[in-house]
Amino acid sequence: MIMKYPIFLLLQLCCIINISSQTYPNPYRTVENWAKLPNGRTMGAVGDLDVDPDGEHIWAIIRCIATEREDFGKECLDSDLDPVIKFNQEGNVVQSFGGGMFIWPHGIDVDNDGNVWVTDAVSEKKRPEGDPRGHQVIKFSPEGEVLMVLGNPGKPGSGNYEFNAPSDIVIADNGDIIIADGHGKNTNNRMMKYSSDGTFIKSWGKTGYAPGEFHQLHGLDIDSRGRIFVADRGNNRLQIFNQEGDFIAQWTQFGKPSGVFFDEHDNIYVSDSESDNEQNPGWEMGIRIGDAHMGWVHYFILLPDGDPRNTRTNGAEFVAADKYGNLYGGEPGPRKLKKYVRVRR
Repeated sequence: MIMKYPIFLLLQLCCIINISSQTYPNPYRTVENWAKLPNGRTMGAVGDLDVDPDGEHIWAIIRCIATEREDFGKECLDSDLDPVIKFNQEGNVVQSFGGGMFIWPHGIDVDNDGNVWVTDAVSEKKRPEGDPRGHQVIKFSPEGEVLMVLGNPGKPGSGNYEFNAPSDIVIADNGDIIIADGHGKNTNNRMMKYSSDGTFIKSWGKTGYAPGEFHQLHGLDIDSRGRIFVADRGNNRLQIFNQEGDFIAQWTQFGKPSGVFFDEHDNIYVSDSESDNEQNPGWEMGIRIGDAHMGWVHYFILLPDGDPRNTRTNGAEFVAADKYGNLYGGEPGPRKLKKYVRVRR
C-alpha cells in the first residue's frame, strides 16, 4: 500500500482526533528533593537544563533569588549568586559561576568540548535603564571563564549582531551557533545562525503563524540527523528545519512545547508547562517522550498536581536526559528541579 499523505500530516490528524495523553504509560518515578543547593541557599526558578559531555553531570540555570510572581523575570538583577550550576548524580553542586552577569538567565547549552553557553532573555520592560546586561549570549569555559559574548549587552535590537530577549541556544556538531532570538510577544521571533567564531551566517523567521514563522519561540535542540527542532510555544507546535533554515515539518502531537531535548539514542523529550483549558484545550501539562524519526509519542509523565483550569505555568518548561535514561525537569514557577528515574522498560 502506498502512503498517500506525508507522515507529519498524519501525525497532526492524530492530534485533531485528540487521543488523550493519559493513555500513554509512564515508566518513571520521581526522586523527591533531588537537587540540593549549598550553604542554605533557597531554590530559585529553574531555567534550562543540559547534560555534560560525560553524560552524567547536569547543568542547570537556577535563578538567583526565590521571588514572588510579580518579580518573576528579573531574579538575578540585584544578586551576585551564581545562576549557572553543575550537579552530580546525587544532586549535589560541584561547579557554579556567572554571578552578577545576568538579569534573567534562560537558555543553556553545553557543547562537545564542555563549554557552557547561556542566554539572558530579560524583557526590556524589566531591565533598568542603563543596566549593561541582557539581550546577550555568553560562552563560558567549563570552569566559568568568559570566552565569547554575542549580542549588544543591555541594548535590544534586530540587526545581525543584536538580540531581543534570546530564549535558547544550541551548538551544532561543526561548531555553528544557533540561537532562538525572542521570548515575548514584542521580541524578534527569529532564528540566528553564526559560525564558531561568532561570524553571522544567516537568520530566518518572523512573528506569525505560518510555517517558518514563530509566536514565542522558547527552546530548541538538534537531533542526530542535524535537524533543528524549535519549540514554537505560542503556536502549540514543534517546527523542524534543516541546517540552512529550510522548513521541513511541524509536529503538534507534543502539546504546547516549552523545551525539547534529544538523547544519544535519538529519543525526543518535550516539556509542556502551559497546556490548560484556555491556552491549549484538551491537552495536559507534563513531559512527552517519543521517537525523533517518526514522531510517535510513547510515554507521558503527567504533572501530578496539574490543574487544566490553571493558566499559570506550574510544570516543567525544560527537560534533559542523562546517559542512564534518567530525566530532569526544570520548573520555573514551582522552583523545582526534579529527577525522574526509569523503573520499567
